[in-house]
Formats: sequence, structure tokens, C-alpha cells
Amino acid sequence: MTDAVLKQLDALGLAYEIVPCDPDLADTEAFCEAYGYAAEDSANAIVVIGKSDPPSYVMCLVLSSTRLDVNRVVRKRMGVRRASFASAEQTKDLTGMEIGGVTVFGSTTDLPLWVDARVMQRPEVIIGGGGRDRKLLVPPATIAGHPDVTVVDDLAMPIPTG
Repeated sequence: MTDAVLKQLDALGLAYEIVPCDPDLADTEAFCEAYGYAAEDSANAIVVIGKSDPPSYVMCLVLSSTRLDVNRVVRKRMGVRRASFASAEQTKDLTGMEIGGVTVFGSTTDLPLWVDARVMQRPEVIIGGGGRDRKLLVPPATIAGHPDVTVVDDLAMPIPTG
């Protein structure tokens, strides 16, 4: 658990509810199934690396029911020829957080935050809590209160069902 997450939220005066979770169930699909959250009410924070010299980084927040459009939307917005998901090690180095607990608040590196507009349309979303032992339940206003946030239409694509 990283106190930097709660410190930033409290300093900004943003609303949140801590949802404790079993670290073995922190990965999104397992968490949603075990704790009864729908994928469309859960959002994943994903660090993307732009393959430039020097490399550039951005954090994206997308609903679990969607897929981040790295090769088209993110790459173009970053202004790079190639972009990819940061590795688990790169993500931890940049945020101080492990996969399964990564959140948009309290990162050890200031990263621009791009949020898919669909996230902002939910009444509330469950996001990482900074550690694998907790999640945060937040209204969109909390995400909008992030100091480096940009809401992006069609940052992610719906995952086909069926």
C-alpha cells in the first residue's frame, strides 16, 4: 500500500472509498468476479511508452470492458512512430506501483494522464489503489480532479462480445 496515493487524493480534496482486496485477486478480471464489480464499472491504469529518443511516457485510464487503442490513438497523440505497453518493471519504476495496483494518483513520476471519455460517463468506477491489497471506488469528478488529466474521446475501443 502506498500512502502517496491517499496523500495526493487528500491534498486535492477528492472523494474516494477504499475497497480492501485479497492481493491474489487484484488483477482486474479476478477482482471483478470475486467482488461483484462489472467490467464496465472498473477502469485500468496503463502506462504506455513512446519509442522515441528519449522515450516518452503517458498513463491511460480505460474501462475494463474496452481495449486501449495504443497503435492508433495513443501513438498519434504521443507523436511517435511506435508505442507499446510499458513492461511490469517499467511501470513499477515509473509509478512505484505493481501491476494490479497501479492507479492514476500518487505516482512517483509525473505522467500525463489520458482518460477515455467512457470512464467519465460512469456514475463511479473502481480503480487501482496503489497496491495489490486495495482498490479505490471513485466518482468521475475525482478523476477529473487529477492535475494532469486530459479526457480523450475513443482512447479505447469496446471489446467485441460473443
